[in-house]
Amino acid sequence: MSFFYIKALHIIFVVTWFAGLFYIVRLFIYYAEAAEKSEPERSILFKQFSLMQKRLWYGITWPSAVLTLIFGLTILHLYGSIPSWLVWKLCFVVGLYVYHFLCHHIFKQQQQGVIKYNSTQLRIWNEVATLFLISIVFLVVLKSSLSMLWGIIGLILFSAMLMLAIRIYKRLREPGERG
Repeated sequence: MSFFYIKALHIIFVVTWFAGLFYIVRLFIYYAEAAEKSEPERSILFKQFSLMQKRLWYGITWPSAVLTLIFGLTILHLYGSIPSWLVWKLCFVVGLYVYHFLCHHIFKQQQQGVIKYNSTQLRIWNEVATLFLISIVFLVVLKSSLSMLWGIIGLILFSAMLMLAIRIYKRLREPGERG
């Protein structure tokens, strides 16, 4: 019975962690776009977005990442053995934590007023979490290597469509700009 409570808590914190990852990158985008504004609007937006980033990152995203790890390791311990689909899932989870730490690096830069990525680059970066989410959910639900192969093919196609959609969005948003 306690296994299901732990699993439920794990899923809850995965959801809040992803919510934090999706929203933090949106805040990175808004922060980068604020640099294009004139004063005093730029300073006001920088201050507001920095505060929002800090509250989200330290109040929701980091605690959710840690609790996801704790409950996930507990579930892993309770499983006793590791099925092959779970090995693949854990590989994607490690990738997701790498993504999290890279977001932390961007967060620290923006907290210091450093903007290294433009809004288009950050929009693409925002979709990386989506790719991890899709991969992990399909693996957990289907639990099959063959399904994983089809999932990876679908993921590659989805990624290509996503990149195309971002390019189209950019052209519609900035009609005078090419490239």
